[in-house]
Amino acid sequence: MSDDHLLNLDDDSFKENIAHGVTLVDFYADWCGPCKMIAPIIKKLAHSFAGKAKIAKLDIDKCQDVTTHYEVTSIPTLILFKDGKEVKRIVGLRDEETLDSMIKSSL
Repeated sequence: MSDDHLLNLDDDSFKENIAHGVTLVDFYADWCGPCKMIAPIIKKLAHSFAGKAKIAKLDIDKCQDVTTHYEVTSIPTLILFKDGKEVKRIVGLRDEETLDSMIKSSL
């Protein structure tokens, strides 16, 4: 499965990419074990929600402005945005079904 549908956000592209529709953002770091464990789930969700919702990743080590603005202090943190507004936040490792239903509830 390719990463074609998975967005990689940074401080400059973040606001524009979450402004419209439903977007799930995975705040992660390369050194984070649980982040590595959830990565395949995030990729799978990006593929299954293509055209319906955006699935994105944001490296907290490279994107301090966004990370600080949203007060992300533990990772993985997954924040669901709808039209630029935070609607749900999950901290820690979760299964695919939990994330899938969270996204579907905001579509």
